[in-house]
Amino acid sequence: MKIAIIPARGGSKRIPNKNIKLFHGKPIIAYAIENTLNSGLFDEVFVSTDDLKIAEIAQNLGATVPVFRSSENADDFATTSDVLIEVLEYYNGLGLKLQTACCIYPTTPLLTPIDLIAANDIFYKEKYDVLLSCVAFDSPIQRAFELNTASEVILREPQFINMRSQDLPKTYHDAGAFYFFDVNTFLQNRSLWLGRIGAHPLPDSKVQDIDTLEDWKLAEIKFQLLNNE
Repeated sequence: MKIAIIPARGGSKRIPNKNIKLFHGKPIIAYAIENTLNSGLFDEVFVSTDDLKIAEIAQNLGATVPVFRSSENADDFATTSDVLIEVLEYYNGLGLKLQTACCIYPTTPLLTPIDLIAANDIFYKEKYDVLLSCVAFDSPIQRAFELNTASEVILREPQFINMRSQDLPKTYHDAGAFYFFDVNTFLQNRSLWLGRIGAHPLPDSKVQDIDTLEDWKLAEIKFQLLNNE
């Protein structure tokens, strides 16, 4: 059995009700649910939430919410791993054997089912313990610098300052969109950052952190551009 887990608690402070706020006409979580269902990769799409309204919307869209998230995993300090472990323990309690799963964040409206299918294929082909989404840094991180208390520039790696951008290795960071993972390995490590980790690069047009209203507007613009194409 293979499941998708969408962690979606109701306590967003910077953008109230973020996970069900309307994004181009429908709750933003709808995109994550529809993408996972339409990918055909999963037996169930489990939404982990502590919020009745989120649960109602998720179920109407075809996801399952058989239990609510515990109070200890619904505060600001609960990690994604904590939430995933709670969901996996629920399935273990039912006697259902899970081999692989995928965590997909609820605010990923720029993804498509094709993105998930492509990542899934790489995950199985390369036999990774974890496959995460990533995106390239816009600028070479080898030229990063810090500012001291007098706002003076302190180069982190001065040996690279005169190298051409095209001669520097491309570097990436976690796109914060999804994680395919081997369930047994994850439960042993209790972390998505241990074991053999692979990455599936996404274009910048499909990646947008949504923590502020400005981020939200940028995501809406990217969505419109992608759909116009």
